[in-house]
Amino acid sequence: MQIIDLEEKYNHLYFMCLEDWSDEMKEAGDHKERWYNKMKSEGLGVKLALNKKEELVGMIQYIPIEHSFAEGDNLYYINCIWVHGYDEGVGNFQKKGIGKKLIRAAEEDVRNRGAKGMVAWGVSLPFWMKASWFKKQGYEKVDRQSITVLLWKPFSDDAIATKWIKQKKIPEKIQGKVSITAFLNGWCPSQNIVFERAKKVASEFGDNVVFTEIDTFNRDIFSENGVLLMPFLSMGRKLELNLRHHTKILRIK
Repeated sequence: MQIIDLEEKYNHLYFMCLEDWSDEMKEAGDHKERWYNKMKSEGLGVKLALNKKEELVGMIQYIPIEHSFAEGDNLYYINCIWVHGYDEGVGNFQKKGIGKKLIRAAEEDVRNRGAKGMVAWGVSLPFWMKASWFKKQGYEKVDRQSITVLLWKPFSDDAIATKWIKQKKIPEKIQGKVSITAFLNGWCPSQNIVFERAKKVASEFGDNVVFTEIDTFNRDIFSENGVLLMPFLSMGRKLELNLRHHTKILRIK
């Protein structure tokens, strides 16, 4: 097993979170690729795990915290870490210590860049991006929003703890219409799938539904709204999502 920096020949797999075999991934559009093209000159770090056949089986991506959903200074933020866990494609490579190797390589990289700590997010439930896994890697909880936990590992005594940028406003209602406001950043294909599905559903109702996209890659726009990753109905009802990794199904109650 070797850990390398992202190489161009692996870009297509990176953009699809290693799941080129998945028909569902085709729904994600090119948002991840466009996000990458903007972020590659803004401090984005990507490490890949290759097996003996030089097949891509794991990845971690991390960014300066100024481009994340959290506040902080001189810190890096792990957007996601993922080791392929399905029978399809290259097969299941989880529970082989690959995630630990990836996060250690990322931590070493940001230390060399002069960062004072690494920040990660995880969920309090037992599925993908578990907060409990990060705790086992030496990360400590510093903030929480619903089931989403913010953790960090400081590298220096003068590092200042991070915190979530809280939701600051709810999209306004439009008289006589159903309004769906979708927040799009681009870094996560799963979120991109949800965005595209919400957009498609809205289009099927014609003028009865107003679909509004808010690009949270723009830091000023994001700071104005705060963290709100799910599409939102103006009638006050959030779209329900099936939270299983990469199988998010859009349903309107």
